[in-house]
Amino acid sequence: MRRAGAVVAQVLIEIEELVKPGATTADLDLFAQTRTKELGAKPAFKGYHGFPATLCVSVNEEVVHGIPSKKRILKDGDIVGIDFGVILDGWFGDSARTFPVGKVAPDAEKLLEITEKSLYLGIEQARAGQHLFDIGHAVQNFVESHGYSVVREFVGHGIGKSLHEDPQVPNFGIRGKGMLLKPGMVLAIEPMINAGKPEVRVLSDGWTAVTVDKALSAHFEHTVAITEQGPEILTRV
Repeated sequence: MRRAGAVVAQVLIEIEELVKPGATTADLDLFAQTRTKELGAKPAFKGYHGFPATLCVSVNEEVVHGIPSKKRILKDGDIVGIDFGVILDGWFGDSARTFPVGKVAPDAEKLLEITEKSLYLGIEQARAGQHLFDIGHAVQNFVESHGYSVVREFVGHGIGKSLHEDPQVPNFGIRGKGMLLKPGMVLAIEPMINAGKPEVRVLSDGWTAVTVDKALSAHFEHTVAITEQGPEILTRV
């Protein structure tokens, strides 16, 4: 899983260079598909329950599961969430980052900063002896203190020989509740945070989730192993 995670991290680092005004979301997807193959892995999302692409690319008010398109051209000031996973030797890695496109407004920049910080606060709770909902409590407490809201309909998950395994890992919850965390567990922790209200809806394509109030949304994710020494992020170079 460390090797799978390293591929995910490398591709996301390289994609960042391509996230510029004028690029299409399909351009990003084609790059990821090609680069994944070069690195000896397979895309985890393409064909998963019929999803048609290597990346989920979600722009501005799109929360998650956006389908790449040649018609979707990135503009200066957009924010773009890129969710990406691979399979390597039967093991999965999964990560997401939200990138600014060109120069973004201060409110967008702050949303990205707070969402990314919330991810690391959640990861800090992914320790043996802690409870599962300690992770979501840390995320929720931090983002709500800054006036943002946590998406309820989509959550993190266990990951290993399958992309989505038990347990579900919500980004909200009561400290001290949920299963005890143990060494050897691997979780995909992924805050999805809205600048406005928490409600989302899925578009007619059956995949793309957007904020109901059209406010911006950001998404950050890492695959994290729980070890005797503490949380180990597997999707970071």
